[in-house]
Amino acid sequence: MTPSRAPLDEATRIAATATRTRYDGVSIALHWITVVLVLLNFASAELWGLFARPTRHLMIASHMSLGILLSIVVVARIVWRLTPGHQVEPATRGWDDRLAKAVQYLLYLLLLAQSALGYIVRWSEGESMSFFGLQIPPLIAPMTRAQHETLMERHNQVGWAIIVIAAGHAAAALYHHFVLRDRVLVRMLPRGRVDPA
Repeated sequence: MTPSRAPLDEATRIAATATRTRYDGVSIALHWITVVLVLLNFASAELWGLFARPTRHLMIASHMSLGILLSIVVVARIVWRLTPGHQVEPATRGWDDRLAKAVQYLLYLLLLAQSALGYIVRWSEGESMSFFGLQIPPLIAPMTRAQHETLMERHNQVGWAIIVIAAGHAAAALYHHFVLRDRVLVRMLPRGRVDPA
């Protein structure tokens, strides 16, 4: 590289945010919206059995609507993250950076699988999905009761896997923030939060 090109290349790299050390506002918003939607969906699925109609029906309809919204948000997160200019420098180096990436990719995969299972579970009974009152008709043929229950079990298992792995992910971020006192958690907090650095 010639000396005259070095400043231009550096400026291009900075403009492309290759040296970004914290996530942008859209990434942060999509992350926390995902957290809220996952928690609401998990709580509703675990609690609706305690209620009678019409409360139970309302909780199931809300679960479907928020589940569809979650699937849209997850796809938007992936597309946004893959778009040039939205990547960040690794917060750490070595095995912990590789582990953090593996956990992130696993969560994305599980969230996509859970979304697909949600649609298939509902449609397997020949029922429409409800998105805030808008009916989405089945795109697959109805299945047997045994197949439906197997799908429900998988949907429940993936939901628990997401909660357990996400809890570990959150615990690791808190460990970095309060014990290691680095910038891992701060990178995903809204602007204006206290920066320990």
